[in-house]
Amino acid sequence: MIYLIDHRDSFTFNLEHLLSNYDDVFVSNYFEIDNIKIAHSNLIVFSSGPGTPENYPQTSRIYKKFKGKKKILGICLGFQQILYNEKGRIIRQNKIYHGHQSKIKVLKSSVLFKPNQSFKVGRYHSLKLKEPYYSKETLITMRCMETRVAMAIENKKDKIYGFQFHPESFLTENGKYIIQKILSA
Repeated sequence: MIYLIDHRDSFTFNLEHLLSNYDDVFVSNYFEIDNIKIAHSNLIVFSSGPGTPENYPQTSRIYKKFKGKKKILGICLGFQQILYNEKGRIIRQNKIYHGHQSKIKVLKSSVLFKPNQSFKVGRYHSLKLKEPYYSKETLITMRCMETRVAMAIENKKDKIYGFQFHPESFLTENGKYIIQKILSA
């Protein structure tokens, strides 16, 4: 079962539809975590949502509790939430990308995707990871080809993955493929 934490975002249910192609999905409001179901899940997904990672301390507690014990995936705000808990700084971008399609490139650091592979993806965010960002385990694995902003992370050791973009968006051409790669990791 996939446990999807909804951070009050309408995209959560698009993500639920995409994930339900592969496993049962339980969607839980951020304020109403079902501790029994989350403990029995195979994958915990942090959805997109408004605000900043600091606005969701419960998600930080869940991340710290299950890091290294369960596979975790973060989308948009969820991606930022993971990086925030890994000592990354999340800052405002100069340009807001809401409903914007960008071309991204896979870096050599990726274990899941072929280096130099590119995708067109849907972006809906006004925040980004402040760089430089250094981690031995949580590696930046995709970047926007235009702005060089970090678009994906992988931590193979702890099975933690994240995307700044939305794989469930119609603007993302390979969303199903991207999710399949995470589920098979």
